[in-house]
Amino acid sequence: MAQAVATDGLEPGLVRLRASVRTSAAPETVGAILGGDATWLGSAQRLPPEGARRRFAVDLRLRVGTEETALATFSKAAVLEVGPLRRSSAGTDVEIGWRAAGLAPLFPVFSGHLHIGDGELRLDGIYAPPGGAVGRVADRLLLHTAATATAGWLLRQLDRASTGATD
Repeated sequence: MAQAVATDGLEPGLVRLRASVRTSAAPETVGAILGGDATWLGSAQRLPPEGARRRFAVDLRLRVGTEETALATFSKAAVLEVGPLRRSSAGTDVEIGWRAAGLAPLFPVFSGHLHIGDGELRLDGIYAPPGGAVGRVADRLLLHTAATATAGWLLRQLDRASTGATD
């Protein structure tokens, strides 16, 4: 479930983004899917050898309507970066972020964390709406809904890959 969150405590111009989905997959399975070759994300791109970050060329999707009966689906080519898995007693966390692959100044850049816990996948981070003050107004009116829906789509894709479900 995606939700709008107050921007209290954030730098001016930044917006918090949170989304979560329930999952029946074990956290270890989700971690293995995310930490493996992650072909469900898209094609892998090479990064410098230092660090364990991985980059993927993906088509992020926004579905208008319900998940079962989408009225329309919009896609945007993006570059998604996934950091190393960090396991703790509370679950597994991984840094995650994305940006548009083309026309980048017209789309927000997201930076955050994905938490894999018992029964839940949760994304929490921030983005800056493009376009300055006008972009922030548009974000409040509509674009934040699109951003949270896209984050929810990504989490559902991870859940599907982890449980072996198909679209």
